[in-house]
Amino acid sequence: MRVLHVFWVVTLAAMADVHVANAAENFPSRPVRLVIPFVPGGSNDIVGRVVAAQLSERLGKPVVVDNRGGAGGTIGTEMVVRSQPDGHTLLVISVAHPINPALYKLPYDSIKSIAPVALIGSGPNGLTVTPGLPANSIKELVALAKAKPGQLNYASPGVGTLGHLSCEMFRVMTGIQIVHVPFKGGGLAVLDVMSGHTQINIGTLVQGLPLIRTGKLKILGVGSLNRSSVLPDVPTISESGVPGYEAVNWWGIVGPAGLPPAIINRLHVEITAILRAPETRKWFASEGAEVADMTTGQFAKYIVTESAKWSRVANEAGLRPE
Repeated sequence: MRVLHVFWVVTLAAMADVHVANAAENFPSRPVRLVIPFVPGGSNDIVGRVVAAQLSERLGKPVVVDNRGGAGGTIGTEMVVRSQPDGHTLLVISVAHPINPALYKLPYDSIKSIAPVALIGSGPNGLTVTPGLPANSIKELVALAKAKPGQLNYASPGVGTLGHLSCEMFRVMTGIQIVHVPFKGGGLAVLDVMSGHTQINIGTLVQGLPLIRTGKLKILGVGSLNRSSVLPDVPTISESGVPGYEAVNWWGIVGPAGLPPAIINRLHVEITAILRAPETRKWFASEGAEVADMTTGQFAKYIVTESAKWSRVANEAGLRPE
């Protein structure tokens, strides 16, 4: 009986290996769903759609964008991590992903529940204000906030997003009192600042640059340590009286844990080809961002490093998981 048991265990394992191999060889066998865990209009949505359009051509199957916003990206993320690991359901993540464990009691493990595929790119945040606000520099904004403690509001894409933590880091480092107003996505947050209902936003330049250029938002500083090539006259927040301040967004694609290595490799090869294309690099540069060049293993380690960094920021800001 023991010999028979071992025989069946080995046989079933071999059958499973064949199934996985066949699935990888036939991938994709149907349209691929690319979940963006935020509402349309934010940087995740913009970058995700740029990649999805070209990935459709390279895979020979439609890559359908599915916006599932809410709870700082955790609703869409949970849906993906619970999906079949066959490559047909993927997720766009950003720096919000490693931030969320510090703010939410998650129904999944932000490291173990995903299979990193490829880092797409990164770009600095910009601190913008409603055009009518009587502050034209970071120093003037800090002075105004200190003169009116608790009277200025900042809009974010939601609790646990980079926009939230970036503003909290700014608040802590400057010692000002400003009130958080969360929205379900970066697009909604920006619209509220444009209208003047809230006054401050720290969001990615990929999302805000068109509005900055048309005067619908007023930019006071960028969150990178070096000035942006598309806004060379705009100082960094760090050089504007908040030394050491740095908030940079990034975007990547992952799948659910258990995604076969062959499928991960296929996706990484195709996405890398997209990122190396001159037109893609030109688009990213025009938006104040840059494409990434990381292996899948490097991307996995980067997510872990970012989780540690933003966990420290959340603790310093006095934020706790909800």
